[in-house]
Amino acid sequence: VGSMLKTPKFPVWLCSINGTHSVLFSTNRLLLSDWKMEHVFHLYFYNGQRGQTRTAHLTIDTHSHHWEEGRCEDTSSPGKRSPSLEMAIRTKWPGAAISWNGTDPFF
Repeated sequence: VGSMLKTPKFPVWLCSINGTHSVLFSTNRLLLSDWKMEHVFHLYFYNGQRGQTRTAHLTIDTHSHHWEEGRCEDTSSPGKRSPSLEMAIRTKWPGAAISWNGTDPFF
């Protein structure tokens, strides 16, 4: 795995999540060159499956706090789980709060 895996030149990540190939991307090229852009930013996710009729718009907040109401659910409790896409995003931004902006999360 090359050094550009988590920080590529362009904010585009090709993913294989649960055996499905997909793309996760940002329209803001500064996301990868200016650390201040990583506070709150938007990512878009598309997997090309029939069930996904539009690109999912995600808002990522890397500086949220667990005590902020409704921002971050405790996924460590039994019976609760994080969508695979969220777990993949958190490999780059650990602890990030992820808002699906009205789209049902993909598991």
